[in-house]
This record gives sequence, structure tokens and C-alpha cells, in this order.
Amino acid sequence: MASFNKIVIVGYLGRDPEIRYTPQGMAVCNFSIATTERRKDKSGEFQDATTWFRVTVWGKQAESANQYLSKGRQVFVEGRLRQEEFTGQDGSKRTSLEVTATDVQFLGPRGEEGGGGGGSHGGGFGGARPTSSSAGPEPDEDVPF
Repeated sequence: MASFNKIVIVGYLGRDPEIRYTPQGMAVCNFSIATTERRKDKSGEFQDATTWFRVTVWGKQAESANQYLSKGRQVFVEGRLRQEEFTGQDGSKRTSLEVTATDVQFLGPRGEEGGGGGGSHGGGFGGARPTSSSAGPEPDEDVPF
């Protein structure tokens, strides 16, 4: 039986996107997304539980993400999830949730504080979704936020 790895996230950018280019000229954009859910604790009080995801976007979508997204902007991301382990600056082992995006759409009304571009209709980046070959290789980089 085949395996399948797909995640869909709707959250808010925790930092401005950062773009760089591979030696072959392929754009690579990184940003982080936070999702928050409200849960009751043992005493019955509501507590917010926030989960952070690091997102990597490739190609034309990377350039659009860098141009139109900014910290605080709501975004829809679809892609592949993996968990990375690393050693923090204090020497402790940590984990990070990494998403390689295959589709990115910015959400919210035009002119919303924190970015222009997309619309409330869920404006995306250039229409067609990239194929898995256009997603590019995953670069080696430092993992801490």
C-alpha cells in the first residue's frame, strides 16, 4: 500500500518571510506560521495552545510569498510535513515541525495591515500548483527559530 503525507494549515505568520536563491537561481522562501486552539485545563479554565510550523516555499510561489506576506498575515498552506530534531543553543534536544509547501494562499481582505495582495476570496500565487519536481530539494540550514 502507498503512503501519503499531506498537511493543511490556516494560521498567522510569526515573522516576515525570508527569501534566498539557490546557485541555479531557484527562489526559496522561509517563514513561520502559528496556529492556536483553545482548550480547557484541569480546573476548567480555557487555555490557548499554540503550535508553530516552519514553512519552505519554492519557485514563483516563494517570490510571491516574499512580496505579499508579512508578519501577522493570515495564510493557508498545504504541503508535506516532517519533524526535525536539533540541539538548541543551551544543549537541549528540540524538535521542529517543518512544512514543504505545495500550495500557499493568503487570506483576509485586501489592504489588511501586514500585507497587500490577495483578497478575501483566498487569492493565491499565480494559479497553478507546482508539481512535486518544481518543489525543489530541501536545503540544509540551521533549524532554530
